[in-house]
Order: sequence, then C-alpha cells, then structure tokens
Amino acid sequence: MISTKNLEKIRVNSREDLKSSAIYFRDLVSELCDLRIAACQNIAKNATLRDIDGELLATTVFGWNEDSNKWWNTESMALKSPITIACRYESEPFWLNAKGIHTRQPNQFLQEMDLARFEHRAFTHAAIVVPVHMPFGQIGAVSYNPLSKDKDDLSEIFEQHGDVLAIYARAFIRSYVNVSDRTPILPLRSKLSKREVECLRWAALGKTDHEIGIIIDRSRATVRFHFQNATRKLDAVNRSQAVYKATQLGYISTARQQPN
Repeated sequence: MISTKNLEKIRVNSREDLKSSAIYFRDLVSELCDLRIAACQNIAKNATLRDIDGELLATTVFGWNEDSNKWWNTESMALKSPITIACRYESEPFWLNAKGIHTRQPNQFLQEMDLARFEHRAFTHAAIVVPVHMPFGQIGAVSYNPLSKDKDDLSEIFEQHGDVLAIYARAFIRSYVNVSDRTPILPLRSKLSKREVECLRWAALGKTDHEIGIIIDRSRATVRFHFQNATRKLDAVNRSQAVYKATQLGYISTARQQPN
C-alpha cells in the first residue's frame, strides 16, 4: 500500500517546498530500491529541476556529479536520447537497457527504436522510466538509475516496484510544474462552439475553406468567420496555431479519421 503521508510529502505545495520534497522523494526511492533519480519537467527542452534558489536538484539532492557527463546541459538529449524518445510514444512506466525496452503491454513503436550507442545517448546503462504526460502536450519524465555499472537487468525491481515508482514520479513532477510554471500556455476562456470545432477538425485533415463550406453546407465567408472566432478565442496567430492549440485542449483528435 502507498502511504498517503508519503505522497503528501513528495508533492510540492509551494516554491519553498521544492528542495524538501525532492529530498523526501530521493530518500523514499533509496529505501525502496536504491536507484538514483533523474528528473525533467519538459523533455522538449531537457529542462531540469531547480530549487527556490535556482540550484540544480540533480546535483544538490539526487546525487549526480558535476564532474561527470552533464545530461541536464546536453541539448541533443531531448531529441536523441532513447529515454526521451520512448516517452513520446509511451505513457506507462517501462525499463530499458542496451538490449531493449520492456513494457507491461506491447508497444510496437518502442520495439522498433534504435538503441545503438545506448549508454552514450542515454547517459545511463539502464533505467526504469516514468513518462509524465501533462496538459497542453507537455511531457515530463523521471528515470530511476542503478548506482552500479554491473546492474543492467531491472526486470525484478520493475515488477516489484514499478507502479509505486510511477505514482511517486507523477506526484512530484506534476506538483513541481504546478508550482514552478506560472505562465498560462493557453487562455482559460477558450471554449469553442460546435461549428468552430467542426471547421478546425476539417482544417486539420487538410481541407480548404471552399471544401469545408461544401462539407458543412455553409458559405466560404461563414467558414472564415468560424476560423476567425476560433483563432481569437485560442489566442492564436494563425489557423495552423489554432488547430494546434485546439488539439492540445482535446477538441481535435490527432487520429486520421473523419470527424462526426
């Protein structure tokens, strides 16, 4: 059973709690399975976590050495690391090493991933990884890494503790983002009408104003009117950005299918 008390101490309630929550998170994981934490709140820019004074939690709390490879300062890691790439195609915890990526449910995308030069690209020889998918398409991640180079089979730890490690990781990263990232990504009052969503859906499928007008039995001017309203509501600079933001809010599915 997962202690509610533990979760409350892991969750970051204010900026003043950033370091203490990280310390408690570290100690819980160390006691559970003796793995080292590497955490990132946004894999798109390899953003690493800092405390209220701006100090890196990776070095001050989680035990990464400043003199070793600085994965948090490696820009290419966001695009080239097998860990961050896998987090874009999987939302459940998994473990990986140079021999493969292991999930509880089959994932064809992960099975086809290139793991060449694994340790050089991943900055670890093995890890249990928890993708943290959040609103507006932001993806964070926590990897749990063995301290010993000789330990590259994490199947037993994953089977015993994977679910608990996932709950801890999500609680910490999501609360960290809520406390630290104060800039709204999308306007709060961006509710779209049924017609606006319909036009954006067809636009996402590559239809022109003329084609959308024929499909929904409205004039081209009316279609443009709906696009203008949707773009304004979503605080977008053009139609493409409006489609993107509507997708992030869940108005539009990214699956290639005809809208209802």
